[in-house]
Amino acid sequence: MKFIKSLYIHKQFYIYLAVASVCFLMSFWIKLLYPIAWILTLTIGVLFIVDLLLLYRFKNAVKGRRILPEKFSNSDENPVPITLSNNYPFKTHIDIIDELPIQFQKRDFSYKTILEPNETHNFTYDVRPVERGEYYFGNLNIYASSILRIVKRKYQFQNRQMVAVYPSFIQMQKYDFLAIGNHLTEIGLKKIRRIGHTTEFEQIKDYVVGDDIRTVNWKATAKRAQLMVNQYQDEKSQPIYSIIDTGRVMKMPFNGLKLLDYAINSTLAFSNVALKKHDKVGMVTFSKTIETFLPAIHKLTYLNRILETLFNINTQFSDSDYGLLYAQVKRKITHRSLLLLYTNFEHISALKRQLPYLQALSKKHMLVVILFENTELDTLITTDAQDLQTIYHKTIAEKFAFEKRLMVKELQKHGIQSILTSPEELTINTINKYLEIKARGLL
Repeated sequence: MKFIKSLYIHKQFYIYLAVASVCFLMSFWIKLLYPIAWILTLTIGVLFIVDLLLLYRFKNAVKGRRILPEKFSNSDENPVPITLSNNYPFKTHIDIIDELPIQFQKRDFSYKTILEPNETHNFTYDVRPVERGEYYFGNLNIYASSILRIVKRKYQFQNRQMVAVYPSFIQMQKYDFLAIGNHLTEIGLKKIRRIGHTTEFEQIKDYVVGDDIRTVNWKATAKRAQLMVNQYQDEKSQPIYSIIDTGRVMKMPFNGLKLLDYAINSTLAFSNVALKKHDKVGMVTFSKTIETFLPAIHKLTYLNRILETLFNINTQFSDSDYGLLYAQVKRKITHRSLLLLYTNFEHISALKRQLPYLQALSKKHMLVVILFENTELDTLITTDAQDLQTIYHKTIAEKFAFEKRLMVKELQKHGIQSILTSPEELTINTINKYLEIKARGLL
């Protein structure tokens, strides 16, 4: 039974049979072809047996291994390496069909190669998940055939391998490396000119050429009989919270990714940058209830807890309760903090309904409301109107785009900071706003 399941007929075999059948058919008119047809049939039969012996004489002649990481990064290209080894003493044609997880909806994966005797071959393909969760790979199917190409022998390896898809840690690492090397401007982050001094004193040091003479400490200068200056540093250990709205407004997809996942990826990357700048980071997620609350802590290991929490977040189908959010923040966050609120309003009326709660939050904390541009409307707006229906679509698209800008103005009017960004540039614009607030000493 195992032999039958592993045996496949190569398409070349049917071509050979077709040629023999044509010879039999033509022999009705051309008698000379009749013996030739029988010779071809016997030759095909002999080659079939020879090919079977070649492929099944050796046990475990082909080995394959799919090397999966512990986790995939959501919305990024993740490599999947595969290693093959050929233990046949002859050149072998290999056809690989990997059974990808159902979330990819890809049923045409195929890779072909030719391996020399005792050769090992490595190759890699990429997958891009757009949902968090557990992904199960099926069998790694390898079909081996000899140079005769009459039958194929099937080998199967590594059934039911699971990989968990986490928020984009690749994006987080990219910003981390650039921050360490001070190359953040290469990906669009702005250089913010610092206004005035930070409020946190570090030390008194000897004056050197280039120091600001306004920082001269005259008492220390008199004691040491040489110029001494005060040295300041960025104010550290400030509490920063990422607040993620998990209501129905965050289910809207862009480029296969929900707004919630863009917010989650941004929260992870931003939290890493803030921790590296010695601030405390925390997180709140809410819809009809407060789903998670992580207090602001300054520990690099805390990032693992944030990552695990973000992995389990899902959107809800109900409207979010901003009154409950305000009550939670008032009760749990007692020190002035930077609150980054990831949410989305499609209409100005929806914003005005929640505006009293946003104003209440901004009185005690530094609130930044992060809104998403509907980039899919850009195509409609830039399209030339050729008929009445297109004019309607273009007018409605321009109305929605205008309302987004109106929301920003409304928030500014009430002294609330805001970010209006496309989903793809969310992380860059969020970190820019954080650096701007730190540089201006608003927190």
